[in-house]
Amino acid sequence: MTSMTGGCQCGRVRFVAEIESDDAYLCHCGMCRRATGGASIAFVNVAQDKVRWEREPDWYESSPIARRPFCSACGTPLGFAFLERATNIDLTLGSFDDPARFVPRHNFGAESILPNWLDASHLPGIRSEDNPSTTDRWMKTVGKLPD
Repeated sequence: MTSMTGGCQCGRVRFVAEIESDDAYLCHCGMCRRATGGASIAFVNVAQDKVRWEREPDWYESSPIARRPFCSACGTPLGFAFLERATNIDLTLGSFDDPARFVPRHNFGAESILPNWLDASHLPGIRSEDNPSTTDRWMKTVGKLPD
């Protein structure tokens, strides 16, 4: 078991999770797409008693069966949890400080997969620092590029 940290974009909500495996998954359901604004969302499933919130997140009851932790200050989606009889919580992969260890093992909500967005590996890659429109704004405002 490994302790891993994570949190929201602004740093107001932070967590420590005890991770047992490298398993992650992509959810393609319409509810997750709307909740995150993405084509899918990557989740890491963790036992609820293995997650310690350093500052409790805000919670949104997104359906009659589930709620989602998030930060009301910056809007970062942090996960998904069933309301009843839940022993686990799904934490958003992107909210971990170092998500590189996780490996996608399956797709959930496969009936809602957007096929054009399933594999983007064939598209050209543009590095952030190679985009003058973005780098110029960061340099003018902050004097450096973000980490």
